[in-house]
Amino acid sequence: MASEIGWDLYRSFLGVLREGSLSGAARALGITQPTAGRHVAALEKALGVALFIRTQQGLIPTETALGLRTYAEAMESTAASFERAASGSGKGVRGAIRISASDVVGVEVLPPIVTQLREHHPDLKVELVLTNQVQDLLRLEADIAVRMVRPRQEQLIARSIGRIELGLYARKDYLSRCGTPRKMADFTDHSIIGYDHPSDLVRNAGESLKGFTRDVFSLRTDNDLAQLALIRSGAGIGVCQVPLAKRNAALVRLLPRSFSLQLETWVTMHEDLRNVPRCRAAFDALVHGLQKYAADRGKAPTTVR
Repeated sequence: MASEIGWDLYRSFLGVLREGSLSGAARALGITQPTAGRHVAALEKALGVALFIRTQQGLIPTETALGLRTYAEAMESTAASFERAASGSGKGVRGAIRISASDVVGVEVLPPIVTQLREHHPDLKVELVLTNQVQDLLRLEADIAVRMVRPRQEQLIARSIGRIELGLYARKDYLSRCGTPRKMADFTDHSIIGYDHPSDLVRNAGESLKGFTRDVFSLRTDNDLAQLALIRSGAGIGVCQVPLAKRNAALVRLLPRSFSLQLETWVTMHEDLRNVPRCRAAFDALVHGLQKYAADRGKAPTTVR
């Protein structure tokens, strides 16, 4: 096996794995198809193993290739972290910062916080990773993460921003058409919006979501943004963050005394980044903005008890 293998070879290998063809990898990576092919062939030669089976439908990864994917992705993450660290060298708040958050928080909550952050620090570049999967901060897959669970790793700095409340909501026009439930048992007569497959959040909620199982949902999706859009469109009753719902006068909260979930929310980053100016500035901005969001009392929405 060759003692030194260039990163470009692994990069092309990952591109082919993700795209399924040399042409797709070339487009994704901004290189030519022959270059991508040479990279894959060189990597196979250096490793002494076949990574892909060539077919008319494209390149099919071998078991070896699939087993190596995790390691190549870890290298990719490290290379990206290296580039972000280099981009922020020198004095002042500058360079790239990678922030991970859930879909809903990333789309509905973070934009004004990020906008204000860049107004104060225009040389800062922000990368948002929107996923409900927990990014590995120890491997620096992200610099900072907004999490709905308290991190347990000792190497992480964690700041609580409080609890974000979840409640049951529906549009006024839906309730006008279908009636307003006055007790939890009444929900059986309504269109309920919920998940297709239970997430970690759902599993951890336990008794708090008792009665809200997949079989009672008329509308199912694992995409939280899709659930939110369905609630806003008047399709049925679903779970929504209370501060978000307060922004929409058409939404009515149902039975708050019977149903209320509290999401403990944290901003976290690796302790090695605490003195990096761009990370410190972004961390503080997220804590301040999210604390303000979580504590938002806003205009009292219509509520049915």
